[in-house]
Amino acid sequence: MQLIYDLPALLFSTFFDILPIAVIIFSFQLFVIRKRIKNLKKVLMGMFYVLIGITFFLLGLEAALFPIGRSMALQLTSPEFLESVRITAGALQWQDYYWVFIFAFAVGASSTIAEPALIAVAMKANEVSGGAIGIWGLRIAVAVGAATGLALGSYRIIIGAPMHYFIIAGYVIVVIQTFFSPKSIIPLAYDSGGVTTSTVTVPLVTALGLGLAESVPGRSPLIDGFGLIAFVCLGPIITVMAYAQLSAYKNARAVKKLKLS
Repeated sequence: MQLIYDLPALLFSTFFDILPIAVIIFSFQLFVIRKRIKNLKKVLMGMFYVLIGITFFLLGLEAALFPIGRSMALQLTSPEFLESVRITAGALQWQDYYWVFIFAFAVGASSTIAEPALIAVAMKANEVSGGAIGIWGLRIAVAVGAATGLALGSYRIIIGAPMHYFIIAGYVIVVIQTFFSPKSIIPLAYDSGGVTTSTVTVPLVTALGLGLAESVPGRSPLIDGFGLIAFVCLGPIITVMAYAQLSAYKNARAVKKLKLS
């Protein structure tokens, strides 16, 4: 029942959030381009659908995705659960949190591969490349990178290491890969990191990070709870370029075998 009471206020708030976008678009159309808007009724109806869709999406985040992510993090790091699965003697070690890493990897992979933005980019890349870039190949490469980044970020929260060490090391790898990857894949690889920060992944990743920071002793939700999205963005850049490098290596070997035969 509380969700029903919150709906009007959220709808009102969302309206004012998207109002500046509508004002800019209509202003440029009418005063800069100086042409009437075609199919004005359809445009207004579409914007109304956007308003309703965003409102219900935000409502769903608060009602489901955020609570689920945080609840799973709290349960997987609870003393009772850790005592039942711990593999080390004495004080808790990072190895005792292995279910957290498995969960983070699984959530990262499944949420990323379901991202509408990633699906759209993969379809366009396949179309532009004439089928050279596979839709599922790209989606899986991005999902593996995001999942690995999320698991690594969870490991950082648990051990309490400074975030910038991991990020700097990751971008050093990216810079090195950039020099050796096929030139045609580099822009797509860099964009692949951005498409992971979309509607499905971000709420779950944020909730997981805050849940871990709240439940792991000695961690601060403000300092340690945020930053997982940076890991999720970094991982796909590395894996997509690695995927392209492996494909180029296999193609070179195949050509070499044909020449020898």
